[in-house]
Amino acid sequence: MAGHSKWANIKHKKAAADAKRGKVWTRLIKEITVAARLGGGDADSNPRLRLAVEKAADANMPKDNVKRAIDRGVGGLDGANYEEIRYEGYGINGAAVIVDTMTDNRVRTVAEVRHAFSKFGGNMGTDGSVAFLFTHCGQFLYSPETPEDKLMEVALDAGADDVITNDDGSFEVICPPNDFQAVKEKLEAAGLKAEVAEVTMKPQTEVIFTGDDAVKMQKLLDALENLDDVQDVFTNAVIEE
Repeated sequence: MAGHSKWANIKHKKAAADAKRGKVWTRLIKEITVAARLGGGDADSNPRLRLAVEKAADANMPKDNVKRAIDRGVGGLDGANYEEIRYEGYGINGAAVIVDTMTDNRVRTVAEVRHAFSKFGGNMGTDGSVAFLFTHCGQFLYSPETPEDKLMEVALDAGADDVITNDDGSFEVICPPNDFQAVKEKLEAAGLKAEVAEVTMKPQTEVIFTGDDAVKMQKLLDALENLDDVQDVFTNAVIEE
């Protein structure tokens, strides 16, 4: 199955996230805290917490920071009580945008998200207005150098739904979100460590942006990403470099 070229696009996004390491750590601490509060502080029996702890390790977050976030989540330390809220809306040319937040003040958060949309040419939608355009799934991205036959065999044997070959030669492995950890472990056991591995909202169709529209759309996405309460931004917009 063919897919749009996205190797450079995702690597660029990853590099931008790495450059804002302090922000990445803040998001991960929130995610660890909430995951521990909802599913307990044992990463072995809490898949969401295990994934968050692994991401923290990849981001070189000190273990003490991780432990404090877990303790806060299970009640060992005082701290803000975060709730998860999803906002949906439209960007330039009607591109779909999903904004996942964690906040201790939903009035502040919705005002900031709405302001970012309106300032940069988008508008907020209602619950469910664009979510149907995305699939909640586990996603693994591999470089074009990855051995295709081996990846296909291991991924499908591990329970993946699909292996997609993108136009730039990179590969995506897609799996059900609840199977993400099991598929990840089997892929890595076979020596196939992904460049990006995450549970995501994958767009079912994509809108390609070039020129001035691409610049405008990127400004909107950056404005949303830079909000303190935002954890993730998903879009069906593809910004061509």
